[in-house]
Amino acid sequence: MKAIIEANLKEASEVLDEFTGNPDNIKSLEAAANLLIEAVKGGHKIISCGNGGSMTDAMHFAEELSGVFREKRLALPALSISDPSHITCTANDYGFDAIFSRYVEAIGQTGDVLLAITTSGNSMNIVKAVEAAHEKGMKVIGLTGKGGGLVGGMVDQEIRVRGRKYSDRIQEVHIKILHILVLLVERGTIS
Repeated sequence: MKAIIEANLKEASEVLDEFTGNPDNIKSLEAAANLLIEAVKGGHKIISCGNGGSMTDAMHFAEELSGVFREKRLALPALSISDPSHITCTANDYGFDAIFSRYVEAIGQTGDVLLAITTSGNSMNIVKAVEAAHEKGMKVIGLTGKGGGLVGGMVDQEIRVRGRKYSDRIQEVHIKILHILVLLVERGTIS
């Protein structure tokens, strides 16, 4: 048991070290934060989405912005596509691939930003959400993993965690990235 614990902690540390050791990743984080700050300062909103653990990350990201993270401030306009009634209604009538894109079609506006989280980069409901966001004139940030998949080549700004064989290592770095983005947005929008 001890060996499993130590091996997992070591691997998690290695993935984070690989990510932070690449200067391009820091530049991607800065660029993504600037897109988010520009949207909020321009009176626009941030919409986030993801599947499974990435959905909970999308929810966590939105609540940190609309609630509070580190500083007492006005609420920032952020929401996640996570309403079960919307998801089940849309999946029933249009298929699971449409659950995020239909929401973006409904409330997305030019100047808004979509934060699409996918460890594989190939989830078709995320791909369709990115397409819908671009059709609405939105900017898209892709938080991806492994090789970036289809989503990596479709977004305005990609932040990619290479990870390992399993998604959990990627998700562990994703949550660090999301906290950094929240912090940067919070600091960049407080007047």
